Amino acid sequence: MTRLAALVSLFALALLFATSALAPAAHAQQQEATGAIVGTVVNSQTGEPMGGVRVTGPRVVRTSDGGYDGPCWTPPRRRRVQLMDTTDVEGAFRIEDVPAGEYRVAIALPGQRSEKTVTVEPGGDHEVRFTPSATMNEQDEVVVTAQRPDRTQRQPTGHSLSQARSAGQPTGSVPAQASQAAEGRQNVRRRSGPWNRESYDRIEANEWKTARSFPLSTFSIDVDAASYSNARRMLCEGRLPPKDAVRIEELVNYFDYDYPQPSASGEGNDAPFSITTEVGAAPWNADHRLVHVGLQGRTFAEEEAPPSNLVFLLDVSGSMRSPRKLPLLKQSFQRLTERLGPRDRVAIVVYAGSSGLVLESTPGDRTAQIQQALGRLQAGGSTAGAAGIELAYEVAQENFISGGNNRVILATDGDFNVGPSSDAEMMRLIEEKRESGVFLTTLGLGTGNLQDAKMEALANKGNGNYFYLDAPREAKKVLGRQLTSTLHTIAKDVKIQVEFNPTEVERYRLIGYANRQLDKEDFADDSTDAGELGMGHTVTALYEVVPGSKSGGDAQRDDLRYQTDRGLSDEARSSGEMMQVRLRYKQPDGDTSRSIERAVPAEKSNAHPEYFRFSAAVVGFGMLLRDSEYRGDLTTDQVLELARDGRGDDPYGDRAEFIQLVERFRRISQQNGERSVSQQR
Repeated sequence: MTRLAALVSLFALALLFATSALAPAAHAQQQEATGAIVGTVVNSQTGEPMGGVRVTGPRVVRTSDGGYDGPCWTPPRRRRVQLMDTTDVEGAFRIEDVPAGEYRVAIALPGQRSEKTVTVEPGGDHEVRFTPSATMNEQDEVVVTAQRPDRTQRQPTGHSLSQARSAGQPTGSVPAQASQAAEGRQNVRRRSGPWNRESYDRIEANEWKTARSFPLSTFSIDVDAASYSNARRMLCEGRLPPKDAVRIEELVNYFDYDYPQPSASGEGNDAPFSITTEVGAAPWNADHRLVHVGLQGRTFAEEEAPPSNLVFLLDVSGSMRSPRKLPLLKQSFQRLTERLGPRDRVAIVVYAGSSGLVLESTPGDRTAQIQQALGRLQAGGSTAGAAGIELAYEVAQENFISGGNNRVILATDGDFNVGPSSDAEMMRLIEEKRESGVFLTTLGLGTGNLQDAKMEALANKGNGNYFYLDAPREAKKVLGRQLTSTLHTIAKDVKIQVEFNPTEVERYRLIGYANRQLDKEDFADDSTDAGELGMGHTVTALYEVVPGSKSGGDAQRDDLRYQTDRGLSDEARSSGEMMQVRLRYKQPDGDTSRSIERAVPAEKSNAHPEYFRFSAAVVGFGMLLRDSEYRGDLTTDQVLELARDGRGDDPYGDRAEFIQLVERFRRISQQNGERSVSQQR
């Protein structure tokens, strides 16, 4: 018996779960036909209509419309609604948008009760007439109730709320009540206070370093973009994100920049990416320089991409019920499956209390079969993330494609709160599996429970990337138009080391990448793990530099370009270079790194390309979000001016959305006074 078979047999309970979780969902995707209950309330003794009577109908489930307001998405929401109406001067009432079915309609008066049954069919009016014999006083109230019999199994859905009509009050009618119910409004029960278990690692911004004493800056690349979409979600909720939720490098790398494609003759070693540099004035301090370093991964046609062996590891625990979680997850992965072909394979593993194999590894062109399995998933239970990860890796290993893209894609709100394994054990498992060629990509969803730090750590250990899906557009970006870069790695363990020339640079600081810092010795150490670059991905890093020469400092004995153990080198004095950029990377299936070097002239350019201006705007926005001590005299007006000036070609509207987000940030800051940025300093 294989290890996979043993695991599957151990999860017999998971099969029971899968059976219950895969309930038919086709009816939920169809709009339910409705009819109306109409009728009159007439006094049988006098023949007079009874106006002003509050009539309550059945409680039904309604789905409100979702949609976009600028950069912000509101998901459709389902809730129970009490249908109601009030009789007019003719004693008539009308309860509309009632789902088809059978209902008991009752009228209650002091001392008597009358009950009738009405069957509602699509598109029709179904009449019921009540003729109570009692004479009403002005203090009395007649309530007509309509309830669905227990035997009715159909679950209502729909859009419209009931119409409540108010009319005049003839003699003998009930005085109109100033209640929300009489006006057709609803009381919705809400949580009494905020509930937030989101977790973020502390981020300390990089400090200034002198070029003479600390000439080397070494870090791992980062193409994650989760921080941007997560910050967008919070701003759309009307609040500023916590400082530690803002990783500036991820804001910058959310956007593509117009870097040239790599060429073998340009970079040497047949490099899979190009290097672009630009030097200009820092927008927040005219005496400082902003140095832009950009990498462009080689782009391939989709048909040239290697086949993929994907295992979807999906959290279907109870915490995933929110419209921003499992429903969005299912929609996102259904979009991904539309891009797969016959050479690709897909399996689905779910976990909630226990884990189970919902869909065995299936050819990627069987789209309907894969989407049906996704569509039937429902949320329920607690979370056993460790067991799910182990099973997903076993499935991926069983179906390993040599030379292909073998990857587990984990989608969750990150709440691994039940399971025998500790976080450290999970991390060790993921590190072990990446050495076998199976990588891990993580997708975070939802609000209030996002374990951001854990999601990022899992992806880092798994040689993958971490994304946060806050809306369908983001899912379309990550799993649609950027699918090849999301899934296909062209270089791994990519490290950057910059050496600064102390004759041109007094001080410098790397903006962002605070949790990606490496020791200078790690640059040449091939055993040190670093970031991955996908097909067509761009990576951008920016330094703030104080120009000028600073004497003194310890003599350097490293293998440096600008310093020797006797002092400054000839290159430092005569080259006119500000710094040298060095890169190391490995092929996706390689163990030995290759290197690239590029010198950056110290001369400042006055005419900057659009990518420089826009990236400067994003960096500035990140510093405002973090209320950074390094932001100088930067204002939101300056950020907006830079962004508009550098917007350039924007085929998908990402940069236009950024501008809207900065405007929203300004409004929130001014309204609530938190970390507000004065427009006049």
